[in-house]
Amino acid sequence: MELRVLKYFLAVAREQSISGAAEYLYLSQPTLSRQLKELEDELGKQLFIRGNRKITLTEEGMLLRKRAEEILELVKKAENEISLSDEIISGDIYIGAGETDAIRLIARTAKKIQDKYPLVRFHIFSGDSRDVSESLNKGLIDFGILFEPANLSKYDYLSIPVCDTWGVLMKKDAPLSEKKGITPEDLWDKPLLISRQQRDGSSLMNWFGKKYDELNVSASYNLVYNASLMVDEDMGYALTLAKLINTTGDSDLCFIPLEPKLKAKISFAWKKYQIFTKAGEKFLEQFKEDIAQYSK
Repeated sequence: MELRVLKYFLAVAREQSISGAAEYLYLSQPTLSRQLKELEDELGKQLFIRGNRKITLTEEGMLLRKRAEEILELVKKAENEISLSDEIISGDIYIGAGETDAIRLIARTAKKIQDKYPLVRFHIFSGDSRDVSESLNKGLIDFGILFEPANLSKYDYLSIPVCDTWGVLMKKDAPLSEKKGITPEDLWDKPLLISRQQRDGSSLMNWFGKKYDELNVSASYNLVYNASLMVDEDMGYALTLAKLINTTGDSDLCFIPLEPKLKAKISFAWKKYQIFTKAGEKFLEQFKEDIAQYSK
């Protein structure tokens, strides 16, 4: 399977037509059709359903599209890393981050690195711990922010010296909005919006004192901004971390911490035996120094 053919495949998947992809690739339609047929023969699977007006992907085609995008992204990343000058610190640093105010610590270190090395670029990938772990394992990102109880056995990591506070995001006119702290009993009969990674055995579920299926979960989410919109549309109460949604000023929402208090421990992780670019090495070195200073 050649990279060139994977690029052809992705072009057809994107354009949803042989003619559109051929025009984009500056190829003749017969040439492109032949390449795709050879790819299907090589894999022994049908990748496309050829309709009158557009081409759609089969289940196997959708799987190949996902893997092809990952492969080509890794190739691009490798080419960039290898082509870097030995004398100039430059290049790209990829960081996966769950939603947390602790990203400020990353940003402060990133600013220091860019002040010293202006050719270093940072790329932030947002997702929950499951998304970040998957991207770390595939080598798509260099570093990741993970929340307890993440499995850290595959990684080297630093413990971030700050903890996020769990609480409830709700409408300011909600029945619980006057409380100073939200207890598990307050939420047992309420419609809840909970992060998709929270399941039985997590610290949040232990705080509830009930199993996930015993709660009234109206929706799950992986990005809290989307959850905040659902709260604003009266879908329920969102369990989330503090400082992620602005509830000041004209906002119709408020945030109330859990009682008893529940903290989320955070780790900054990278794959064991990871070989970094010079830019990555400089960033990690500076971040370790900054974390040590912050902890004093």
